[in-house]
Amino acid sequence: MNILITGGAGFIGSNFVHFVLKAHSDVSLVNVDALTYCGNLENLSVIEDDPRYKFVKADIADSEAMEEVFKENKFDAVINFAAETHVDRSITGPAIFLHTNVFGTQVLLDMAMKYGLKRFVQISTDEVYGSLPETGVFTEETPLAPNSPYSASKASADMLVRAYVHTYGLNAVVTRCSNNYGPYQFPEKLIPLMITNALEDQPLPVYGDGMNVRDWLHVEDHCRAVWLALNKGRSGEIYNIGGSNEWHNLALVKELLNILGKPESLITFVKDRPGHDRRYAIDSSKIRNELAWKPTFNFADGLRQTVEWTITNENWWRRVKSGEYQSYYKEQYEL
Repeated sequence: MNILITGGAGFIGSNFVHFVLKAHSDVSLVNVDALTYCGNLENLSVIEDDPRYKFVKADIADSEAMEEVFKENKFDAVINFAAETHVDRSITGPAIFLHTNVFGTQVLLDMAMKYGLKRFVQISTDEVYGSLPETGVFTEETPLAPNSPYSASKASADMLVRAYVHTYGLNAVVTRCSNNYGPYQFPEKLIPLMITNALEDQPLPVYGDGMNVRDWLHVEDHCRAVWLALNKGRSGEIYNIGGSNEWHNLALVKELLNILGKPESLITFVKDRPGHDRRYAIDSSKIRNELAWKPTFNFADGLRQTVEWTITNENWWRRVKSGEYQSYYKEQYEL
């Protein structure tokens, strides 16, 4: 099988590349990534010489560039991880989110149709459902109610995939996952930001009262779910992927400080994000029942492993925070 991975230099995409190449010797991957601020080829340095892997620097919204990629490679499937993802960035600059998340998805869908691909997997997010009260969970039937430009762009992309399934007969599935954590996560996200700030004895900024709730899932468990959706998911279906592992943001930050042996006095409450969703929680019984998936990582162990990985890979996150990688890519790839 030859698969096009978009956004494979990002956090989840790079973990998926590692997962597939390690677990499936009969699979080849082409990774297309525009190498924007959170795309980092260092995430993939250990496999860059693997004959089953190839990297192409391109923007998925550039139809001419994507035409060349599809012409040169006979793909069986596309998995679209490529996305602008950070809610705060979408609030201050929504245009790039529409460019990549909506128009980029449309270009990929057109190419998948034109070149007769057997499967299209759209990687989405639980944020398209909006916010929950203190009880209840998101199911695949929950109406979409995105509350940020980021989540609105992802919901729009999901609807495009649905339209291509029903209008053109494209064989496609959508996966919607809860918050991921693990190796190679860009350090603006909650868990790596708290870990790296604590390691430097810097303030740990917590929005509002810290009582926002998120459901956490290890990125490797997410990768296994995506693989199952690719190979066994029913066309036109949506699969929620969640850890059934809800934490208040403040409690999670305190747990990280406990693991690191750092004082809670580092916590600094900051003005809440505009339109900040209060709670996410996912019902993943559909993918558990239909595709026999379930999380394998214990959260306490996974969190400690993530802390240990961050400590061991200090050079990686310091270079990411400083923008050193991006300067290197500008020279190498003429960004």
